[in-house]
Parts: sequence; structure tokens; C-alpha cells
Amino acid sequence: MFKHIKESQITISELMLPSHSNFSGKIHGGYILNLMDQIAFACASKHSRHYCVTASVNKVDFLNSIDVGELVTLKASINYTGRTSMVVGVRVESENIRTGEKKHCNSSYFTMVAKDEDGKNVPVPGLILNSEESVRRFSRSIKRQEQMKNRSNNFKASEFKMNEHLKLLTTQNVNVEL
Repeated sequence: MFKHIKESQITISELMLPSHSNFSGKIHGGYILNLMDQIAFACASKHSRHYCVTASVNKVDFLNSIDVGELVTLKASINYTGRTSMVVGVRVESENIRTGEKKHCNSSYFTMVAKDEDGKNVPVPGLILNSEESVRRFSRSIKRQEQMKNRSNNFKASEFKMNEHLKLLTTQNVNVEL
């Protein structure tokens, strides 16, 4: 079975309250991460029609701060489907409701896994790619997975060759005492 991406896309908006902020009136990054995880769950569950769990989050960069009183909008879309997993792209934007100014605050990728009632992984519907953008996002997810595997393999304790990396450390704020 295959589904169109638009069938599971979700958008939510929430007004940022003082209870979500730190002492300088900026919204806590952890609060935004919580909202991102919730919308990724909702999007993945809608696509798979199963309960989903977060397997990993790829690269979280906070690009712009969010102030108390701003309206935050999160958009989630399935970018990739494997056998039992999905990559959900999440975009966070804030809007000053007085001026209408919008800021891109964050984009991230959540890998979600579909589960049955017994907690076992279950197959998910595939995606119907019907635009250049959808092909680009699906392909980017494949490349990101390959890069993650290579990164993990290069630094496995059993494979790590320290002497190959010591020169790299000479330009860093570190003192190696071996």
C-alpha cells in the first residue's frame, strides 16, 4: 500500500506563554523539542495508522529564538518510508502577532517506528512521490542514513585508530595527556 504525503501532513500552532520561557523571555528549547516530538508522532501515526515511537532525531539547530507572545507554527510531513520506519520532517516558524514578521526557527528530522499492540515493529505504507520536492526529500533521507552509518562505523571503538586523529586535535581547545 502507498499513500500520498499530503494525507498525513499536520500543522499546529500555539501561542508561546511566559510559563514556556526562561528568565530572559525566550522560549525554552526543550519545550520546542517536546512540541516537535509530538507533531512527529502525530504525523507518523496518521501515516502508519499505528502507535509510533521516536527512534532518533537528526540534527537540531536553533536558528532563531522565540519570544513570549509569539505564535509558533510547526509543520510535519513524511519525507521517507522504510519497512517499519518513517522520517518525519518538522519545520518550526514563529510569528510576531503584532507585526506579522515570521522567522524560521528550526528544522529537524525525526525517525519514527510503527508498533503494534504488543510493541513489535509493523510495516508502514510506502510513499507516493509526485513532485521533484518529494523525490529530493526522500533521496536526502537515504543519503543522511548512509552518512550516519559511515559516521558510526568510523568511530566504533574496535575500529578507531587514535593516531589518525591526534593531529586533528592540535588545533582544538584540548590538552591530550596520554
